[in-house]
Amino acid sequence: MTTAERSVDDLPAPATAGLPDDRVARIQAEWHRERPDLDVSPQAVIGRLHRLADHLTTELTTVYRAHGLGEGEFDVLATLRRAGAPYERVAGELAQHTMVTTGALTKRVDRLEQAGLVARRRSATDGRARVVALTAAGREVIDAAFTDHMANEHRLVAPLTATERDQLAGLLTRWIAATGADA
Repeated sequence: MTTAERSVDDLPAPATAGLPDDRVARIQAEWHRERPDLDVSPQAVIGRLHRLADHLTTELTTVYRAHGLGEGEFDVLATLRRAGAPYERVAGELAQHTMVTTGALTKRVDRLEQAGLVARRRSATDGRARVVALTAAGREVIDAAFTDHMANEHRLVAPLTATERDQLAGLLTRWIAATGADA
C-alpha cells in the first residue's frame, strides 16, 4: 500500500510524542492538516537536523572567530596539526583532508600565510608540489582554538547522556554510510 492509499489513521504517530512542541512539529501538523494523504514523518528527522546544523555552525564559528579564524582557516590549521610533527602536508593532500577544492584551499592558505600562521615551500620530492606547514604562531593559535573548540563541543552535547551520544553517533554514522556522503 502506498502512502497515498493509507488513511489518516494509518499514518505513523509523530516521533516526538511526549516531547515539547517545536517548530518542526508545528510544520508537520500544518502539512498533516493540508495534505493528510502524505506521510510527512521524515520532516521530524531532517527538519530538526537542518535546524540543529544551523545552530551548531553558529555556535562553532563563534569560537573560531574568538581566535581570529574563519571556519575554513580553522579547518586548515587543524588538518595540519593532526598531521603530527613537522605539522605539514602537501597542498593536494591538504585539500583532500579538508574536502575543498584546490582553489578554495589556496585562498585559505593565502590568508593564513599573510597572518603568519602557515608557510609554503616547494616539495623536496616533487618540484611542482607545494608543502604547507604550520608556523610556531600557527601551532599556538590552533592549539588554543582547538582547546576552546572541544570545550564548546562538550557544552553543545551536554544535554545528551553518554549513552544517547553514542547511539546518535552510531545512527548518524550508519546513515552517512548509506547515503555515500562520506565517500
